[in-house]
Amino acid sequence: MLALLVAAFAMALATLLPSGIAQAEGETVRGTLQTSKSGPIEGIEVTVTDSSGDEVDSVETDDTGRFEVELPDGPGQYTVSIDADSLPDGVELGDNGAERTVTVQPNGQQNVLFGLEDGSTNSGGGGIRAIQLLVDGLRFGLIIAVCAVGLSLIFGTTGLTNFAHGELVTIGAVVAWYVNVQGGVPLIAATLIAMVAGAAVGALNELALWRPLRKRGTGLVAALVVSIGLSLLLRYLIQIVYGGFSNPYGDYQSQRAVNYGVFTMTNRALASIVIAVVVLVLVALMLQRTKIGKAMRAVADNRDLAASSGIDVNRVILVVWMMGGALAALGGVLLGLSDQVQWDMGFRLLLLMFAGVTLGGLGTAYGALVGSVIIGVFVQMSTLVIPDDIKYVGGLLLLIVILVIRPQGILGSRARIG
Repeated sequence: MLALLVAAFAMALATLLPSGIAQAEGETVRGTLQTSKSGPIEGIEVTVTDSSGDEVDSVETDDTGRFEVELPDGPGQYTVSIDADSLPDGVELGDNGAERTVTVQPNGQQNVLFGLEDGSTNSGGGGIRAIQLLVDGLRFGLIIAVCAVGLSLIFGTTGLTNFAHGELVTIGAVVAWYVNVQGGVPLIAATLIAMVAGAAVGALNELALWRPLRKRGTGLVAALVVSIGLSLLLRYLIQIVYGGFSNPYGDYQSQRAVNYGVFTMTNRALASIVIAVVVLVLVALMLQRTKIGKAMRAVADNRDLAASSGIDVNRVILVVWMMGGALAALGGVLLGLSDQVQWDMGFRLLLLMFAGVTLGGLGTAYGALVGSVIIGVFVQMSTLVIPDDIKYVGGLLLLIVILVIRPQGILGSRARIG
């Protein structure tokens, strides 16, 4: 089974490299204009000027809200602006205005983001906005939970604090993007391929790196440092292959939000919630009802005792790594579906995963679920009182407060040391 997974990942990687090279031909600026309520907005005029103020080109967004402008003058600094008069009724510019100045690298495709606002988030009173943020927080928290369950199980079974887990999230999103956009495969099938690739990378991590280090008696602090180095290596390899730009998937992008009365949500956001809930329920049932799940809990509780009772600890840890890689890949696809695919998306999610795992109780899958949902909701709800740009800080502050009050986390048990 492992050989088939590795072979599948190798074939996927073989298709990535040529596509990644082909993608980097010529310089462009591009983006997507949409709001959570109105969805993609067609017909907005977008103008690009160079550093001298000369107009490069002026285009209108298509029916998916996208625009793209080629830059014949090559790399450099450009200003991208949108015509506020072309915005439809009820849609306004955000606080950051109508202009963005970007620096385009050689062979770079620079993605430009504009903040557009409509009645879905800033009208209807504070109560309506709070409900909208609560729903968005639940979705975000469930995505964090899908990614963090594997991180928690890896810590529980091996004691390893894996700083490279965020790159497993990115690998899943990037593999799915290449298979979907470059390969023309539907996103659902591309997601399954990405999960297989994530499981293969997880298995490769365990067999090629962590198992040999455990056999040599490497300490947990040294292993933590190794995981930081592995994280840096994988992150910048992804940047070399994929590039430094942001891209959407080819499917499910042109969707308008559905009004559910007190909140709005696109069908893809609703599907993300349903998929995350179903996957987390299946993981819980696996841990409670299956032989391998009970073995995982036994190894997490006491590895030496589990080994003395006849459990193959190395096999259990390998399965944990494969499952953690597959779940991280799935979480990456769900995150990329809402926030687009970026080379460092997993790294930016990593601290929130650690916060969720620690808040819920280190080493417990159920704790990771509870803690991640709390972190997701708190991060989104915190924008009621703090700027959106620093909302992740709120999740980390909540973690500090909880650890001061209850150091073992919400579902963790007290441990006597010494």
